[in-house]
Amino acid sequence: MKIVQGNMIGSGLRFAIIASRFNELITSKLIEGAKDALTRHDVRHQDIDVYWTPGAWEQPVVAKELALSGKYDAIITLGAVIRGDTSHHEYVAGEAAKGLALVGLEHRIPVAFGILTTDNLEQALARSGSKAGNKGADAALAALETANLLREVRKDRGADA
Repeated sequence: MKIVQGNMIGSGLRFAIIASRFNELITSKLIEGAKDALTRHDVRHQDIDVYWTPGAWEQPVVAKELALSGKYDAIITLGAVIRGDTSHHEYVAGEAAKGLALVGLEHRIPVAFGILTTDNLEQALARSGSKAGNKGADAALAALETANLLREVRKDRGADA
């Protein structure tokens, strides 16, 4: 039986981080977690680019342009959609998730979903670097591992072709 998995070595890989300016207090902590996780796994600072969007809603179109550029091995999306008094958050979070998933599938690039969807600010703070860890770091590590896994899959496919 053959087992293929991605490693956690980031040297030579390039990452785009798309960050939502809405709820920037949370997003900035997620970015720091993502950058820290990547650099701890041998990604150079100059191989990480950060793109700011107004909110999570705008992230899919930016992700698509970045995927089309061919400059990146993975895209990491970060932000926070916090429940309010209306159902608006459901539309924003759901459509952002759908759009980002489509970008990854259509362009065959990992698009890590690090957009928090929480009921309140306390939950978002907990997931951006306190007792629940840093989900920005988690998204970055998922992007790193998936980028390396895709390299392995593509190597195997090329060897069999």
